[in-house]
Amino acid sequence: MRGKTLKGFSDFEQYDALGLADLVKQGKVSPAELLEAAIERVEARNGAVNAVTMKLYDYGRKAIADGLPAGPFTGVPYLLKDLGAYLAGVKMTRGSKFFADTPPATFDTEHVKRLKKAGLVIFGRTNTCELGLSLTCEPQLHGATKSPWDVTRISGGSSGGAAASVGARMLPMAHASDGFGSIRAPAACCGVVGLKPTRGRNTFAPATGEGLGGCSTEHAVTLSVRDTAALLDATAGAGPGDPYTAPPPPRPFLTEAQAERKQLRIAYTTVAPNGAPVDTEYLKALAETVVFCKDLGHEVVEADPEIDRADVVPTFLTLAAVNTMVNLGTHPTAGRTARKGEVENVTWGTAQRSEKITSADYVRATQTMHRLLDTGARHAAAQARLDRHDAGRRGRVLASRLHLLALHRLVQSHRPAGADAPARPLRLRLPDRGPARRPLR
Repeated sequence: MRGKTLKGFSDFEQYDALGLADLVKQGKVSPAELLEAAIERVEARNGAVNAVTMKLYDYGRKAIADGLPAGPFTGVPYLLKDLGAYLAGVKMTRGSKFFADTPPATFDTEHVKRLKKAGLVIFGRTNTCELGLSLTCEPQLHGATKSPWDVTRISGGSSGGAAASVGARMLPMAHASDGFGSIRAPAACCGVVGLKPTRGRNTFAPATGEGLGGCSTEHAVTLSVRDTAALLDATAGAGPGDPYTAPPPPRPFLTEAQAERKQLRIAYTTVAPNGAPVDTEYLKALAETVVFCKDLGHEVVEADPEIDRADVVPTFLTLAAVNTMVNLGTHPTAGRTARKGEVENVTWGTAQRSEKITSADYVRATQTMHRLLDTGARHAAAQARLDRHDAGRRGRVLASRLHLLALHRLVQSHRPAGADAPARPLRLRLPDRGPARRPLR
C-alpha cells in the first residue's frame, strides 16, 4: 500500500461526489474511469483499514454497461453498508457469523432504488459491527476497521467501514445508518461529514416500517456538506407502508446548505442526557468548538433543556433488547433463533435482556421515547419563536449544523493511512464555485 503510485484518473480525490458527477456530465471523465479509480484505491488502501468487506466490482461494471440513469450523481462510485440496505442478487451478512450464509436478497429496498436512480454506481459493501449494536466496528466475522488517520485507533461504528473508506479517499461518499450514533461517531473518528436525518426522512420500505423502534435512520457519510444535502434530496420521501414520514422541506436541502449564512444563535450543553460524567478531553474539545463558533461571529450560549434524564438509557435498552431478540430470529433459512455462541457476547447479552421485558414494558418504552422526542421538539419550537432572525434562518441553521458536524475533525492537518507525502490540506474542487475558499484540513 505504501509507496504505490495510483494510475487512472489522478484527480479523483480532489473532487466531492457532486464534483465528479459534474465532470461526467461535461464529458471530461467517464463513469467507467471513476469506477476503476475507486477500485484501484480500495485495492491499494483497504488492507490497512479493513473498510470494504465485499467487493462487487463486476456488479458496478455491469451497471455502467447497462446504462446509468440521469441523476445528480450519475457515474459516481458508491459503497453500501453491510446492514439494512438490501441489494437484489447480493447477500447481506449484517457483520455476523450467524448471518454470513444468508442467501442473496431478491429485491432492492426503496432506499437502494433511489440511490441507483440518482446515478450512483454500487461496487461493494462496507464493514459493520454485528447487527449494528456498537459504536465500534470490530466484528468477529470480518475483523476490526481502523481509522485512516491513525491505524492504531478504531474507526468508530457501527458504520465504521463506510467512514473509513471515505476518510481514506477511496470514494467521496458511502451509505451508512444510525440508531444511536452509528453515522456520527465514525464520522468523527474518520474525519468526514456525518448527518443522522430526522426519522421518517428516508424510508426503510419494503423491508421494515422503522428500525430500532424508530431510533434508526439511513443516510451516508461524505467528504462535503453539499454532498450530504444533495444525497438527502435524492433519497428523502415516504415509501409504501411507512407508518410515519417526516414533512417535506420547504425547499431542497442542497439549496438550504448553500444559502447565505448569517449569524446564528447556537446552544450547547456539557451535561450528558443521563447525567453521566463527561471526560475532560471531550469537554476540552467542546470548549474549543465553542470558541471556534464565536470566532466565526455566531452567538453561542450554554443551555440545558429539561428532560426526563432517568428515562433515557432504560428506554433505549428496552427498545434495543427486544429488537435484537427479534432480529436474531430473522435468518431466512436457519428456521430458528441464534443460540449462545453463534453471535457475539454483546449481541447475546442485549437479546437476553428482553426475557425480563413484558409487552407492556415495550409499549411504555415506545411512548416514553416519543415523549422524550416531543420534549426536544417543543424546546426547539419555543426557541424558534423567540428567535428574531428572518424567515431564511431555517436554511442557515441546517447548513451550519451540517458544517459543524465536520469542522472539528476536518479542519486538521492529518494524512490518511498509507500516504507517503507530508500532511497537507485536501482541496476539493467545487465546479460551481471554483476552488474551495477554505481548504479542508
